[in-house]
Amino acid sequence: MKLLLDACVLYPTVMREMLIGAASAGLYTPLWSDRILEEWARAAGKHSGAQEAQARGEIAMLCAAWPKASVTAPDALTARLWLPDPNDIHVLAAAIAGSADTIITLNKKDFPKNILAEEGVDRLDSDALLYQFWLNAPDAMDAVGAHVLDTAQRLSGEPWTIRALMKKARLPRLGKALSSL
Repeated sequence: MKLLLDACVLYPTVMREMLIGAASAGLYTPLWSDRILEEWARAAGKHSGAQEAQARGEIAMLCAAWPKASVTAPDALTARLWLPDPNDIHVLAAAIAGSADTIITLNKKDFPKNILAEEGVDRLDSDALLYQFWLNAPDAMDAVGAHVLDTAQRLSGEPWTIRALMKKARLPRLGKALSSL
């Protein structure tokens, strides 16, 4: 299954780490475009130049780990598409160009399911996706969650619980499912 990750699920960090962890566990194949990655870097840069530099480093590592994940949509494809927010058309175009099954985004209103269906693409939010992965492969997702929790505790110096960490990351259903960690 190929999933196109929108910038809003790549940044923030915990959500991205859970999504990429699931991909590393073989639960799906991630896709993105250079423009989506640039949106992530610019969003991080709004906080500070240091965060943008860190994001660009993380993007470089992600691209090295997933060299086939980046897709480029032809201009003709982008030109024929319509979405309520014209600034999101490139995301749909990348999904089509990469033969993605689903766009993973938090932006429901900008990606109406009826329009996506016309292009053979679905939309799902990251919490619903990751919860579904947990239902289908609980051991794999428990391992991903444990790794992300350990990393968050180590980097923040705070004693996070998985449920609180996932809730903060806008993954409440997944957090509840993983709460035995």
